[in-house]
Amino acid sequence: PLDHTVKMMENKVFPAFPSATRFCVASSNQTGFLCDDRATCIKASQVCDGASNCRNSEDEQEQLCGDLPHSLPGYLVFHCSNPRYWVYANQRCNGMNDCGDCSDEMGTAACPLCGSGWWSCSPVLYEYCSCIPRRLCRDSIQHCLDWSDEYVCTP
Repeated sequence: PLDHTVKMMENKVFPAFPSATRFCVASSNQTGFLCDDRATCIKASQVCDGASNCRNSEDEQEQLCGDLPHSLPGYLVFHCSNPRYWVYANQRCNGMNDCGDCSDEMGTAACPLCGSGWWSCSPVLYEYCSCIPRRLCRDSIQHCLDWSDEYVCTP
């Protein structure tokens, strides 16, 4: 039986169930949040998204979602290079420019090289940072500054 009593700390309410024990690995090897049933692991970006993804709605509770991102456990958050911005941990290294400055895909994000479904280049569109999805190769639209997506890359 889990103890669900609440403790006060610096005028903020925190569940007695420590947030550190809620870390789990969700689908596609992404950082996750463990629900009260200790079996359901949801992606970090599903916490405080306005939809209850855990049976008891613990992923939408006020003490967790009341002061984003400060109320979230640190493992669920990635801070962009601009201190005013943050993304969920599972949005780091996902190939998309979620921070707006590519800091979630480059530098301190320490992302691996482009995966098999990606092509490495300097993208034309700011939607991507250093790789584009291979499905965009040879589609008669320039996605890489050097046009390698149209002349070298294979889908």
